[in-house]
Amino acid sequence: MEERNKLAVLIDADNINASICEALVGEIAKYGVASVKRAYGDWTTDQLKPWKSVLHEYAIGPMQQFSYTKGKNSTDSSMIIDAMDLLYTERFDGFCLVTSDSDFTKLATRIRESGLLVYGFGEQKTPDSLQAACDKFVFLEALALPEEKEGGSEGSSKPTRRKTKKELNQDAKLVGLLRGAVEAAADDDGWASIAAVGSHIANQSSFDSRNFGYKKLSKLIETTELFDMEKRNVRGNNAYDLYIRDKRTM
Repeated sequence: MEERNKLAVLIDADNINASICEALVGEIAKYGVASVKRAYGDWTTDQLKPWKSVLHEYAIGPMQQFSYTKGKNSTDSSMIIDAMDLLYTERFDGFCLVTSDSDFTKLATRIRESGLLVYGFGEQKTPDSLQAACDKFVFLEALALPEEKEGGSEGSSKPTRRKTKKELNQDAKLVGLLRGAVEAAADDDGWASIAAVGSHIANQSSFDSRNFGYKKLSKLIETTELFDMEKRNVRGNNAYDLYIRDKRTM
């Protein structure tokens, strides 16, 4: 049996909506086993009432943190201290930090410096500094994406809006990331498998295509119209692999 990564899941409940918990737990299960699940906040307040039923349903441990100073979120220090305690046990392969607060940027960096994976989950407002400090960062709004259909991705749960071709191509950072990954993974003719491109991107950034409104990297790349795409039957069966090439190399 394949051994899965052991993960510590730490949730900033003061700043995360409880309604996302089901999708969040399902997403985390893709990366490993949540050996520890803790949610931090002042559980004496009405603000966290929606979380209380969720805690029992998903076996999340509530960690009490009183707000000693009015208007000041004191959850940060409690999460950071616990994270470091868990890190020093050397029992985990990675951490899942569920927060949109840039104050956790240094924590994410410190965990990665110890050789562990860091998966970040937060709202679209999350500062770039925290996103970049994680191995992978997923917008919580992206977890609400419906199945991809022609004509857009509308849904009742306010998912991440799908970026248009113009918006994608105006994002110089995104275009540079895609073109750089294709170039790095390309053969002598400029063609690269989508799998190799995805792996190269994952090794150098916290990129997730869902943050742009696309469940699949291939669909995002297709929308840009910057790359040629072709299917190849390279395994001698009915399965096809997708290959792409930067149109500038033609």
